[in-house]
Amino acid sequence: MSSNCPDSDATDSTMTPNQQWSSVSKHVVNSYVEANNAVLAAMGLTTSSGAEGPTADGEPETVETPVVEVAYSDEAWIMERSTDSYDDLGVGDYVRFTKPIEETDVSAFAQVSGDTNRLHLSDEFATDTQFGGRIAHGTLVAGTISAALARFPGLTIYLSQDLEFQAPVEIGETVTAACEIVEGLGDTRYRLHTTVENADGTTVIDGEAVVVIDEQPDS
Repeated sequence: MSSNCPDSDATDSTMTPNQQWSSVSKHVVNSYVEANNAVLAAMGLTTSSGAEGPTADGEPETVETPVVEVAYSDEAWIMERSTDSYDDLGVGDYVRFTKPIEETDVSAFAQVSGDTNRLHLSDEFATDTQFGGRIAHGTLVAGTISAALARFPGLTIYLSQDLEFQAPVEIGETVTAACEIVEGLGDTRYRLHTTVENADGTTVIDGEAVVVIDEQPDS
């Protein structure tokens, strides 16, 4: 989930350890607050869920689409899927999920995962690396694949995921994860081609997943 904050709130190398901890904690708390607000929205106060499709002049358009598979969404996220019907699900069906990888995402992921590699958190350190600046955690970016899978009609359960990291993602970039069913394996199991692209259309992650997609429980 993304959240916006002033640049002055970002974790940088000039902060003391206590200041960095305070900054990261603040971002995590803000993220949890946003999550709580979004859950309330999903309960009926407000809803925000988008799907992208072409308009008459060929330009993309965000439209309201109910997605019962997820607890909440965010206005900065875009979802597109080939079918809303579980019964119609099959080879060729896909989901695309788009979101920005924000500063707060990186800070929160570092705190939650324990991956505090300075390449992701320290401008001073990252500037001298081959990337010329900080980049997002690869597994954080790969998490958008899981987000896309969760938006297939039905209840999606991961069985396996192979990943190849092909390019870095800078903090602040918007990425799109695409998951397409390429083979039915029987017993509601499917093999999918999974990719993540940046806004320029460059593939940053390529891979393959095997999942179970069951019907939604009655509740």
